[in-house]
Amino acid sequence: MMIPQILPRSSLAVIALAFSAMTFSSHTATAASHHSKGHHRHSRYSAGNENGPAPVILSAHPGTKLDADARKLSADDLADAAKHHDHPAVLVGSAPLSSKKSDEALFVQLQSAGMCGSAGCTTSVYLWHNNNWVTALDGINGDISVLPTKHKGMKDLLVGRNDRWIWNGHEYQDTLNAPPVPKSH
Repeated sequence: MMIPQILPRSSLAVIALAFSAMTFSSHTATAASHHSKGHHRHSRYSAGNENGPAPVILSAHPGTKLDADARKLSADDLADAAKHHDHPAVLVGSAPLSSKKSDEALFVQLQSAGMCGSAGCTTSVYLWHNNNWVTALDGINGDISVLPTKHKGMKDLLVGRNDRWIWNGHEYQDTLNAPPVPKSH
């Protein structure tokens, strides 16, 4: 009879991270095979159809400009991780969020056992504005898709299955209402 071995929590996180990386790799390969010539050359954005969400595919692109930009934007987090002997994978993706070329977004996710919690890894979204990347959405968890609907000229984002984020003119804002805070007695 085989006796099951109980693994420490950190080992389970490493196993989950390895499985997650394999899943990302298979999604990236699928997206790359459907990638059309009309999109930005570094894009990992699946055009989808005009009526539905188009997933943003995050993957490692070492040595590219997007990777270098993502590392600069995440420099503090990467330095903090290095102090703890953690070397996260830097995953990037890009997608057009309006008809303007300048509204190409950079999606950045740092992935490691030490940086990803039970809700998964967080992703930040940046827009190129005045020759600089500006934070449009910071630290969200879940798969991200670009929706065909727009607010103030920018496409809406879908996080997970039902969390819609809309552009308020300066940044993306969550449309899900937070539950009411209980009154203290």
